[in-house]
Amino acid sequence: MIHDQVKDYYGKVLKKSGDLLTNACCTDEAMPSHLKHIIGKIHDEVLTRYYGCGLVAPEQLEGMRILDLGCGSGRDVYALAALVGESGEVVGVDMTDEQLDVARRHVDYQAGVFGFARPNVRFLKGYIEKLDELDLEPGSFDIIVSNCVINLSPDKPAVLREVYRLLKPGGEMYFSDVYSDRRIPESLVNDPVLYGECLSGALYWNDFENLAKAAGFTDPRLVKDSPITINNSAQLEKTGPIRFYSATYRLFKLEGLESACEDYGQAVIYRGTIAHHPHQFDLDKHHAIPAGKVFPVCGNTHRMLRDTRFSEHFGFIGDGGTHFGIFKDCGTDVPFGDGSAQGDVITSQGGCC
Repeated sequence: MIHDQVKDYYGKVLKKSGDLLTNACCTDEAMPSHLKHIIGKIHDEVLTRYYGCGLVAPEQLEGMRILDLGCGSGRDVYALAALVGESGEVVGVDMTDEQLDVARRHVDYQAGVFGFARPNVRFLKGYIEKLDELDLEPGSFDIIVSNCVINLSPDKPAVLREVYRLLKPGGEMYFSDVYSDRRIPESLVNDPVLYGECLSGALYWNDFENLAKAAGFTDPRLVKDSPITINNSAQLEKTGPIRFYSATYRLFKLEGLESACEDYGQAVIYRGTIAHHPHQFDLDKHHAIPAGKVFPVCGNTHRMLRDTRFSEHFGFIGDGGTHFGIFKDCGTDVPFGDGSAQGDVITSQGGCC
């Protein structure tokens, strides 16, 4: 059973991050200084048992209620606890007793280090595919995060369905994971080392996007990505030509999003007021929004900023009452020729996609 295999790998085989045989669960990405400062306050035992793909820390977290799926030793839970503050809460879920033991040992310690009168975290044992079996109220979380864990799940559609159920309207899932450029052969999926190293359980990226849409997340947004290099020659030989990537996505729970980037003549103006982002806010890989500039957006992007926790940081232009067709360069365009000498070129100054 995959659950038992993963629990054994992370609870008994691995004792510290240095025991990993590949770098799939690691990252060379530079961490912002304010996050480094927080990580520096986390207990050494928690850090030693950390196996994720970087720190999953979206913007605008103060006072938020966050759920961390596959929290492991609790490193991200504690980092997020510092960011949400005493008025917020972070709940971690994991299925591995050895990891949870480490996380729970330091609850009071971390509250004291952060200067909190009482802890603002709790840890639950459970499976991320079966969150309905835990004491978690539907529609009660502002943000759900996960750090290189969903690839380990044997039922990824169930995970995404549960995430959608637990998020508040306007909430988001913000998570990093491993993806592949093709579907993984069953022979590799059954390899316990490749699976435990977050490789052979990786979803083909297009399958992931389709699963996300089926769960209710109509417009998945890729935030950042980087190729994974496998430094272990024995494991590299097994995977052959398959390419792997570490990627961060955000999935908003917003009813009525469209399947394509539609132009309604709308725009936003970023006020420059999100902490640590005074000059530019990067919603995703294709939307780097400079402060103070009128920035045209599609209807979906307009709602991702207007109907979420980001609303107070933006000015909004346009009521969405008139449709102007598809945004240029959004992966879809008018398929018909216009009969002009210039061909089918449609120009746009829009910022969307």
